[in-house]
Amino acid sequence: MKEFNAIVREYGKVDFNACKAALATVVKVRGSSYRSPGARMLIMDDGRWVGSISGGCLEGDALRKARKVILEKKAMTVTYDTREESNQNLGIGLGCNGVIDVLIEPIDHKASVNPVHIFEKFTGTKEPVALATLFRSDSPAAATGEKLLIDREGIIHQSVIDAALCETIHHDLRQLFEAPGSETRQYRIQNSTAEVYLELIQPNTSLIIFGGGFDARPVSQLAKSLGWEVTVTDECVAHIAPVFFPDADKLSLCNRTFIERDFSVTPYTACVLMSHNYEYDRDVLKTLLKTHTPYIGILGPRKRFEKMCAEYAAQGIELSSDDVHRIHSPIGLDIGAEAPDEIAVSIIAEIQGKFAGRSGGYLKYREGPIHQRAAGGDQVFKQVHLNNPGRRRSIK
Repeated sequence: MKEFNAIVREYGKVDFNACKAALATVVKVRGSSYRSPGARMLIMDDGRWVGSISGGCLEGDALRKARKVILEKKAMTVTYDTREESNQNLGIGLGCNGVIDVLIEPIDHKASVNPVHIFEKFTGTKEPVALATLFRSDSPAAATGEKLLIDREGIIHQSVIDAALCETIHHDLRQLFEAPGSETRQYRIQNSTAEVYLELIQPNTSLIIFGGGFDARPVSQLAKSLGWEVTVTDECVAHIAPVFFPDADKLSLCNRTFIERDFSVTPYTACVLMSHNYEYDRDVLKTLLKTHTPYIGILGPRKRFEKMCAEYAAQGIELSSDDVHRIHSPIGLDIGAEAPDEIAVSIIAEIQGKFAGRSGGYLKYREGPIHQRAAGGDQVFKQVHLNNPGRRRSIK
């Protein structure tokens, strides 16, 4: 979602009287690539761009192709084969060992609907949406660049022209909410074919930091660098001065008894308890157990959390296996962190792993590809979607 937000934000700054723009999207990958399907970049014809589709290898050529697309006002899909060491088409030797399809489409600022206008419909939302992008077709009934956007209920917010294709894609898009991921599919339209990129777009990750001590500052800063929405709350007003958290989206002076009232905690919200106040953290944790947050991290030694559990047990509160799975105490990945900045890296990395469904560790020891792939060899950008976050238990 960070890239969508950046593109929408930059699009709003463009002076379309002075320049024109196009959008490039990675829609299919066979083999290896630096960016997965779904990577996007907004390209201006004056040489500026926002986002990326590779590690810098393809952007220059994409800019040249974008100017052609803008001039002809017609979308095109470009295939980059980085497997050949002798390939000099791009003027550099690539070594990604993959075949990458990139859709480049012109943006008509005056049109009622363009790709960025479609993105504006879901950026900032709190619920996932599914988006289909048609990037290759030999049928006049299906135009390259057409998009179908639906929400969890199946309501269509943007449609493709061909009714039969729309119905078929709609069915497949709805399946993404149950089996999350992104993939490329080929469809038959009478005697023609169309290739479509399907993706589940999930809400931005949000982070609530309970406790505004000095060690919370690098956690907030690092989370914002990833594009997360960051809230910092404390019961002491001196701890949440704006000068300490200049990048945070929200600073909140909130008594622990009003957490449920003042904060929206969703399956896309991570919660970090780092107040250094045992009773505050204990009471906040008790409240968070009622929510759907998939991650609760508690700063401090293991014995501190064990003491909380003992007190809960005395009150008749038993943690479920799901609770034990989502509570991380001690917090963070084991990277030998000591200083506050290092600890922040450990915490943010653990949260990223949690939401991506990965446990951390050295990639050199990972068996198989780094990115998830479909049976046919195409990359599948898989995100963790907490479809059934569980029923809230009543904790008194």
